[in-house]
Amino acid sequence: MYAIRFYRIYDIGEDVDLASLERALARDMVIARASFVRVRPASITIAEPPLLIRLPPVSVQHGTDTYTCCLSARIFDFGAISICITLEDRDAPAALLEPAALRFPGQAGLGPHFTAALAQVHALLTPHIGDRRIDQAFFDDYTIYLTDRLDDAVDPVAVLLGEKLDFAPGLRNDTLKHQLSYETSDRAILSWSGAILAGPEYPADLIELIEFAVVQVFELRFYDRELSSHMERMFEDIEVADKLFWYRRLRQYHALMKVLMRTQTEVSEVIEKVNNLIKITSDVYYARAYAMALQVMRSTQWTESVNRRMEVIRENYRMLSDEVDVQHGNFLEWVIIILIAIEVAIFLPGIL
Repeated sequence: MYAIRFYRIYDIGEDVDLASLERALARDMVIARASFVRVRPASITIAEPPLLIRLPPVSVQHGTDTYTCCLSARIFDFGAISICITLEDRDAPAALLEPAALRFPGQAGLGPHFTAALAQVHALLTPHIGDRRIDQAFFDDYTIYLTDRLDDAVDPVAVLLGEKLDFAPGLRNDTLKHQLSYETSDRAILSWSGAILAGPEYPADLIELIEFAVVQVFELRFYDRELSSHMERMFEDIEVADKLFWYRRLRQYHALMKVLMRTQTEVSEVIEKVNNLIKITSDVYYARAYAMALQVMRSTQWTESVNRRMEVIRENYRMLSDEVDVQHGNFLEWVIIILIAIEVAIFLPGIL
């Protein structure tokens, strides 16, 4: 058998009350919360399990062939939406995984289906969370390839890279260097854009862990972009404020400081939720798999980028605060000087 799970991750930019949403949607459709099958409950902790929504199947066309694919979406409390299109053939031999994967390299041809699915999810959420704008052009994609065994006829590099070539040894080694196994009969190969999971048992827990890692890294990318845009506006606003009369400049500085403080607080809260999405305590294999997935997807680099931008915002807040203090000090000095001058003007003629 083989199955291919195509993922795209989007963000709506605000938190979602999953408990209220779950109660509202449960009356009309099949929903569920994320859960793990093989591990002990205490081994993996999810701060707020995402909400799984089952959507109607979609027909995917490739040439003259039509494939009926399952469709689902996960809603995360910090505003992420993970849409999954699943192509599965339980009766096909494992050797057919490679040709099936090469029909959709880089998720080719699936864009309209993801767009339509996102519109469905947006329509379901709008009555409960408001009509929030979703940037459809900004997303992350990831593909998980599943098979009951990794057939010798299947080239895992061709599957992961989406093309059949005579790959250089260096590229082949880099693509296949992140591997792990729980038993001798299973194998997981992780790369930055996809993963191959092979084994006689369906790896439901590992699939969820990888999806959570993809969502976590996407959220870091999303807020890195948001902070970058915010910083550009911040520098422009400071430049405009510097040209104002001192009193108006102080008022503008105060307004900017409020925005900076609010942005820092909101982003810090979201990043804290993202980083604490899942905690793995006593299960060594899944802890290693989750850490490897984050490493392959360059979570550390995105975290450092977000932290650098947050530090720039904090530094600008401190600079504006210092400038406001200096201006206040200058203002008080001038008030004292004027009061002294008035006092001298009143009492000096009487003395003379």
